[in-house]
Amino acid sequence: MKKAGKVFLGIGVVALVALAVWFFFKFYFVFGTGVKAGELNLFVYKGYVFKTYEGRLIQAGYNSKNSNATIQSNEFNFSVTDEKVASQLERSAGRFVELHYKEYLGALPWRGMTKYVVDSVLTVEERIEENELTPINVPVELF
Repeated sequence: MKKAGKVFLGIGVVALVALAVWFFFKFYFVFGTGVKAGELNLFVYKGYVFKTYEGRLIQAGYNSKNSNATIQSNEFNFSVTDEKVASQLERSAGRFVELHYKEYLGALPWRGMTKYVVDSVLTVEERIEENELTPINVPVELF
């Protein structure tokens, strides 16, 4: 083999290894883990080629970045790969849930549409509002 051929082969091997390392860190390295809590707003099974479970969690919050502090809601979009976790979440729409998730640096089509993948459901609670309005019987006068 000529010297130029060996150089190109060496560059090719180094480039292939670098590409494999980048691919691993982008799509398979767990960047972070955590817990999110809120009301499960949406949970669906969808996709054209790769069918995946996708969900949305609504988290109530308080925004005080400016002088006009307002109450806001934050959305946490996530994917689920485990069938057991998906069946738990399918029965929990509209309830308050705590979810444990893994964060990746990139999304893969067969893993879901988001970089957040929920791997377990910690709690599911029926939400009871403290300030629920109760109907009051008020006599209606006819004119």
